[in-house]
Amino acid sequence: MAAFRTCPVAHRCAPLQKDEDEIEMIEQEITLSEILIAREERVAIQNALLGQYKVPVISFTMNMAGPVKVTALSRRAFLWGCRQLRLGFVQNKFPVLAEKRRNLPTGDEAYFAIDAPAETVKALCVEIEESSGMGRLYDMDVIGLDGHKLERGAERPCIVCGKPGRGCASRRVHTAAEVREAADHLLEGSIGLRDRALIAQFATRALLEEVAVTPKPGLVDRANNGAHKDMDFSTFQASAAALPRYWGVCFGRGRAGGPDGDPELPETPSDTFASLRPLGKKAELTMLAATGGVNTHKGVIFTLGVLCGAIGRRWTAEAGFPSVDIILNEAAAMTRETLARELPAAQWNTAGEALYRQYGTRGIRGEVSDGLPAVGEISLPVFKKLLAEGLDRNHAAAVTLLHLIAKVEDTNLLHRGGPEGAAWAKQAAAALIGVRRDEHGSSADKLCLSLHRIPSLEEIAELDRQFIRRNLSPGGCADLLAVTLFLEQLEKAGL
Repeated sequence: MAAFRTCPVAHRCAPLQKDEDEIEMIEQEITLSEILIAREERVAIQNALLGQYKVPVISFTMNMAGPVKVTALSRRAFLWGCRQLRLGFVQNKFPVLAEKRRNLPTGDEAYFAIDAPAETVKALCVEIEESSGMGRLYDMDVIGLDGHKLERGAERPCIVCGKPGRGCASRRVHTAAEVREAADHLLEGSIGLRDRALIAQFATRALLEEVAVTPKPGLVDRANNGAHKDMDFSTFQASAAALPRYWGVCFGRGRAGGPDGDPELPETPSDTFASLRPLGKKAELTMLAATGGVNTHKGVIFTLGVLCGAIGRRWTAEAGFPSVDIILNEAAAMTRETLARELPAAQWNTAGEALYRQYGTRGIRGEVSDGLPAVGEISLPVFKKLLAEGLDRNHAAAVTLLHLIAKVEDTNLLHRGGPEGAAWAKQAAAALIGVRRDEHGSSADKLCLSLHRIPSLEEIAELDRQFIRRNLSPGGCADLLAVTLFLEQLEKAGL
């Protein structure tokens, strides 16, 4: 995730060079002479690339008014613009002969030497500039082989008043402070909309990826329906496709109630959770309408909904998505008080409440109120380590699920198989990953970093057949796997 630091004294602080998504940044004021020097250096870089590669060159900078040319907001927008350019190159099959980036107090700069017609490259740049609000502050100049900059065509409007921008700029209709305030407002709003869309995208992909993992003991996957007779692979697809808006709404609701939300309506974490619950009920109805009354994702609607709300509460436009630890801690803070108050007084209207009365098992609500240790301490570290060791995502996710089954009290297993069936499932999964029964619960085993052994997909498929014969389905662990896939995407996005 990109890291930003603002200097309390905005003078003579230099940026720290790191990989693209790890560039630390310190705001500082710059002088006119520094701006002019940077402009000359940009021209020299452009000419050098043109001379060496004999292809059009893109010079990408941010159009920031005032003496501070780089801020946390502009940096996030700049990095996104670079990503959009690279995606455009891939989509249009534009060979990239060279790429150079400079992160300076005078502004972030990126250069690309592209082996494609200059007019086609310029059309891509204009499309990116007009694709979102933050693109209004992108200057994606394309320099042709003759050394001249291509014109973009239609003039862009002023970000303050909406009139033709050149007229306002030439007559200095607006002060630098007014332009900067408008730019910050534009960037914050655009970044917020983008990140809300990304949350919905990541959550939807996690649900689709989880059901597609094959084999999964007792669960619906691409090979079979597991221990279920009322749902199949397409049922889960329909359910996942019906829920994207819900994830974005949860993120937005958390954002409104978070520390940076409406100062007139301060909310405690518990208040935010209370406001999410009716949204979750509506999402359940949406799910049931999509599946013909089949409960495919009720548990994950609760869990991922809380996490999306927690992300919103701790999100800022400047820093982006919070770390996994912060997200899980916030989810615990949101739910802990409510669970402690409600579960002992429950009327046993749900299977989970009945199991709490009978066995003292708190289920997914207890897991979330504890900060999802099954994810933070087991499944996410295991999944990432398996990927790092070269397993493909499907195999890594299938093995990660076994770690969850071996170590989590799954109320679905308890409901279907009673204590005996649940114990058998845990022992069978543990045996397959090489965990001895007496190791359960030890701190070293809980962290799962040794990974013990990695079973083959054929071994997991055989365990799947045994689960089906026993009518066992670890649905709670499947939900935790979906959460794992969601958080792994969030970490990898580096936004």
